[in-house]
Amino acid sequence: MDTTATIPGAQSIARASRLLRLVTQASADGLAVSDLARRADLTRPTAHRLLMALRHEGLVDQDERTGRWMPGPELYLMGQVAASRYDITTIARDIVRSLAVRTEESAFLSVRRGDETVCLLREEGSFPIRSFVLSESVRFPLGVASAGLAILAFLPPHDVDAYFERHPELAKERGAAHGEKRLRARLRETQERGYAVNPGLIVEGSYGLGAAVFTREGHPQWALSLTGVEFRFGPDRIADLGRTLLAHAHQLSSRIAASSR
Repeated sequence: MDTTATIPGAQSIARASRLLRLVTQASADGLAVSDLARRADLTRPTAHRLLMALRHEGLVDQDERTGRWMPGPELYLMGQVAASRYDITTIARDIVRSLAVRTEESAFLSVRRGDETVCLLREEGSFPIRSFVLSESVRFPLGVASAGLAILAFLPPHDVDAYFERHPELAKERGAAHGEKRLRARLRETQERGYAVNPGLIVEGSYGLGAAVFTREGHPQWALSLTGVEFRFGPDRIADLGRTLLAHAHQLSSRIAASSR
C-alpha cells in the first residue's frame, strides 16, 4: 500500500527525503538545484522550495559561492545519535578486514535502509585487479547487488511480495535480468546456497557474492559481500569464497546478538 496517498503531508515528506538522500550521496562539492530536481523527478521550483525548508531546519546547506547544496549540520548531529543504535561498523570492521585478507578480494559491509542497501565499509583485497562497483555510501535497490539479494532472499515471503509490488520498474531500470520471475529464481538459489551470487549483472565482468547478517531476532538487516573480476570467480572458487563469506557473516551475526543483550 502506498501510504503517501493516504497520510496527509506524506508526499511532501517523501519528496524532501528523496532530496536529502540525493544531497548526502553527492560529492563534497554538492549538487545544483537543477540536478537535484532532475534526479528527484521534481520541478525546479518545487525542489528549491523544499531545499529552502530543509535549509531552515539545518538539514541541508548551500554554498554561497557556487549555489550548490550539501548536507547541513543537523544531519551530522542526528547521525551521531542514530549511530548508537544502528551503526555496527565498529564491531564489524575487523571482520570485514579479515574477509578481505582471507579471500584477497574487496570486502564490504552494507545495511538495509528501506528498499535499498547502503554500503558502510569497504576493505580492499590484495589482488591487484579490482572491481569498483561498490564503495561507501553507494546505494542499490534490494535484489540488485549481491548484498541486497542476500537480504531480500531471507525476508519473510509477504515482505518479498510487497517489495515486488512496490517496484515494478526494476526490469526497466536495471535490465531484464531484474524482472520479477528471474529475480525470484535467484532468490531461491540464494536460499539454497545460503549466499547470493551476482554474475556480472551490474557491470559486465564484475562478480559479487553476498551473505546476510542478522539481528538478534533473526531479521536480515545487514550483509557482507565480496566483489572481484570474473576470472577469479570460477565455480570451485565461488564455493570456497561462499563458505568463507558465510563463516564471517555468522561471526558478525553472533557478535551483534551478544552486543544487544
